[in-house]
Amino acid sequence: MRTVLGDVEPAALGVCDAHDHLFLRSPALAGQELDDPAAALTELAAFAALGGGTVIQWTPWGMGGRHQELPALSRRSGVHIVAATGLHQAKHYDPERLRDVYERLPELFIGELTTAPVRAGLIKIAGSYHHLDDHARRVAAAAARAHHATGAPIGVHLEGGTAALDLLDLLCDTHRVPPGRVILGHLHRFPDTRVHRAVAEAGAYVAFDGPSRAHHQTDWRLLDSIAALVDAGHPDRILLGGDTVTAAARSTADGPGMPFLLSGLRPRLEREIGGDVATAVLITNPARAFAADWRTAA
Repeated sequence: MRTVLGDVEPAALGVCDAHDHLFLRSPALAGQELDDPAAALTELAAFAALGGGTVIQWTPWGMGGRHQELPALSRRSGVHIVAATGLHQAKHYDPERLRDVYERLPELFIGELTTAPVRAGLIKIAGSYHHLDDHARRVAAAAARAHHATGAPIGVHLEGGTAALDLLDLLCDTHRVPPGRVILGHLHRFPDTRVHRAVAEAGAYVAFDGPSRAHHQTDWRLLDSIAALVDAGHPDRILLGGDTVTAAARSTADGPGMPFLLSGLRPRLEREIGGDVATAVLITNPARAFAADWRTAA
């Protein structure tokens, strides 16, 4: 596992928030930036106080991930942090800057994974709503090259939880990324249990990540979606994350923030589905999903 303080054994990660953000900036979220180190530390401390051990920050290149701040936050909070490289949807970037970076994406991703002062441990990409646009295809191709060069896992933002199988086909069939190296995020937003089951059967990870934000039409189905995967024999494919993307969503403001994963969801998982499932979802599965046999890029 590649953390911002160096590589650690996956077993050392403990309870994991599999998708969240300490820092994030986007023109699509103007005025709602996550850019306060003190608030980030408070959030990490609250997560740690409830038994949290690791946070995976999915903020990719060019979105204010502030990698230079993460080692100190990890040391002060006692929480492992995994940073991300990769690219989000095109709307999150200045068009001119995006054009400039397109031709060097694989090298950019590989550099952030292997030689940067603070190294990333995840490649983050994104799909579009119910389809894959040219941007998504280009970034996915670069992410696959970076994966094959380094062994890093690939996390996918699914817009509205859609196009999961399209992304899986693109990464795994076209670009030969092993399904077990792919984490498909936001599937709670599209609670089609057949799609969830197909993803799990393929060997990829199903990430339910978003209780820090309101998805009123689907939030109430989260436990049912998890139970359906467990009943289908796939408790080993499920991940949970908070996905805090605005300052207002933090527990230090008006939202549930990172702590809710452990103060709200974990007790329900243990009570309604089982302690063994909670352990798999929060500890065992992320240790496997975010681990990598790190390779030196050729």
